[in-house]
Amino acid sequence: MKQTLLQEKYPIFVAEIGKAETTYQTVDALVDYYKGKIAENPKVQFIGVFDHYAHTSKIGGPIVDGMTAAVDIIFCFGFAIPNPQMLAVRPRSIGIADMGDKFVISFMEAPMQPANQAMEAWTLALRNA
Repeated sequence: MKQTLLQEKYPIFVAEIGKAETTYQTVDALVDYYKGKIAENPKVQFIGVFDHYAHTSKIGGPIVDGMTAAVDIIFCFGFAIPNPQMLAVRPRSIGIADMGDKFVISFMEAPMQPANQAMEAWTLALRNA
């Protein structure tokens, strides 16, 4: 898993997982996997799945060559609300892009270390699973 800055300002984590490296072969299977991980933690709330690929296709927006699917799994780790500004960085999402022979999974760094650790662990566990 690589940590980087997207557009020089958004701290994100990115994992490229070849389809030969995992038993999960579809975006739907990965969505079900993450929904299961979210459901295992009573402090995390599943919100929904946004089909970003379908939306962008519908409005005629550009899509990178080779991408066949792209979704965001939306959920919240909101353990506390220490101030009103905390709402600006919630909820969380994990993006899954199907690039043909691999999945690109990404998420923005959370302001809470336990959330980052969980999302990273869930993602790294996909290899050879």
